[in-house]
Amino acid sequence: MIMRTRIKICGITRVEDAADAVRHGADAIGLVFYPPSPRAISLRQAQAIVKTLPPFVTVVGLFVDEARSQIERFIREVPIDLLQFHGHETAADCSGYGRPWIKAVRMREGIDLAIVERDFNHASGLLLDSYQVGVPGGTGQCFDWSRISPALASKVILAGGLNPQNVVQAIRQVHPYAVDVSGGVEVAKGVKDAAKIEAFIAGVKRGDN
Repeated sequence: MIMRTRIKICGITRVEDAADAVRHGADAIGLVFYPPSPRAISLRQAQAIVKTLPPFVTVVGLFVDEARSQIERFIREVPIDLLQFHGHETAADCSGYGRPWIKAVRMREGIDLAIVERDFNHASGLLLDSYQVGVPGGTGQCFDWSRISPALASKVILAGGLNPQNVVQAIRQVHPYAVDVSGGVEVAKGVKDAAKIEAFIAGVKRGDN
């Protein structure tokens, strides 16, 4: 049975962008709780965005080496469905919140995904992103997709430089469980473009066929 590729639009900062993502068929939206990021949002902004979402849209909270007490605070105040850890967290750091979680892996040279999968075997998935020194994510750059073994593809959320132009090729080559886009559907950092979201999601559907 062929599964359709799931879609996450990350770095949502505005209610209207969340609405556009949902209207065009996104399965999940990502909220960035990492203050140095240009896409970071406050607790109040997150609450306003989530309040407008219909059922069956997954809310993903993104954290980077955040204190456990702060993550617990956001979980209490915002109905987050899934946690995304984008820093140097260990598997123990990611666990114990009563939420499923995914671990972002920056695809630097020499990284062994089989070892990463073993170390984070309780993760719901591995988000594979491009590596750039000093930047936890959102680089806008692709990495070499051939580094992903077919055996791992079903656990992969593919990120890093995806956009409406390359997502078809990405899906047909990697066959990931999901794709994650942020900068590739923006007009400015943190400001999404409805037409680009629509084009990206249409590309995902073409890639599945």
